[in-house]
Amino acid sequence: MKTSPKLSRRNFIGLSMAGAGALALGSTVSAMASCIGQPGKRLGIALVGLGGYSIGQLAPALQQTKNCYLAGIVTGTPAKATEWAQKYNIPQKNIYNYQTFDHIANNPDIDIVYVVLPVALHKEYTIRAAKAGKHVICEKPMALNAADCREMIAACKKANRMLSIGYRLHFEPHNMEVMRLGQKQVFRKVTGIDNANGFTYGGDPNAWRLNKALAGGGGLMDMGIYAIQGTRYTLGMEPISVMATQEKTKPELFKDVDETVFWELEFPGGLKTKGKSSYNHDWGYLKAQAERGKFELEPAYGYGGIQGKTSNGPMDFPQINQQAAQMDDFAHCVMTGAHTRVPGEEGLKDMLVIDAIYRSLDTGKWEKIQKA
Repeated sequence: MKTSPKLSRRNFIGLSMAGAGALALGSTVSAMASCIGQPGKRLGIALVGLGGYSIGQLAPALQQTKNCYLAGIVTGTPAKATEWAQKYNIPQKNIYNYQTFDHIANNPDIDIVYVVLPVALHKEYTIRAAKAGKHVICEKPMALNAADCREMIAACKKANRMLSIGYRLHFEPHNMEVMRLGQKQVFRKVTGIDNANGFTYGGDPNAWRLNKALAGGGGLMDMGIYAIQGTRYTLGMEPISVMATQEKTKPELFKDVDETVFWELEFPGGLKTKGKSSYNHDWGYLKAQAERGKFELEPAYGYGGIQGKTSNGPMDFPQINQQAAQMDDFAHCVMTGAHTRVPGEEGLKDMLVIDAIYRSLDTGKWEKIQKA
């Protein structure tokens, strides 16, 4: 779920100011938007932000989807607009920049807006998209904090638009099997979980990911959210408290954000699980112990190559295009009125945990996790 838009702090501030003005325009929506969700229609998706994730994953996935297609783009870089228009045959009327974004309300070609920007811009563009009458997929992490998540959910509900978070692994067969094994207690009650996600950061030291104002945090926000998700969907329960510590071996690189974070989650009934995230370790596993067996994934969270095994032997599931499955499912939900399995509330629950982890890092104590 990585993205890498070339967005500086100066551009971020400029975009935020432009967005504030745009929000004041109100929620006027073209009557043409009433056709959104008609059964049988292949829905148009506009990608907002043409960074690494859009380039490497989402745009290619949209060439494989059945219920939706790449209809438009939003970018602040004219050269990218030209390149994408030629490569994906996108008409000029479906190309926007961040100042003209709100005019998307008048475009019947675009049904869904996928926000793929630095985290600090997720709330603004989700709310603007909803006010423009578009359904929204927002990339993870959903926002800078749980309070922003609540605002996003409320805005989409007020506009009667659907909101989904880019949790692709809810559509990945191995992770879906872990959900089944844990939640259905196939090996009886889960007694312990240990999981981790991270990579060794070797990119631009000035990238937005290392800027707290833009990213909200470091390895925890970007990578740790997978491990938090993994624990939550394996158990099918919400944690009630957390204790966290951190390690920083490269303070010159990670001066503004966390590098490696360790946490312990407490669940109702007394179960405690372990997790960790990092920008300085190559981790990616989920291991669960139950009363009568065990199951695990390693690699667990990548775009492909996921492998798993249980006490009964290896998992035998196909590798799929996770992003295509995710977007196709959301388009189906929009068309049929079905509930998405990864709504805004799912993103909120993760941010409630992350907020508590950061509080614990500050206090050095167990912190309660607020209820959604």
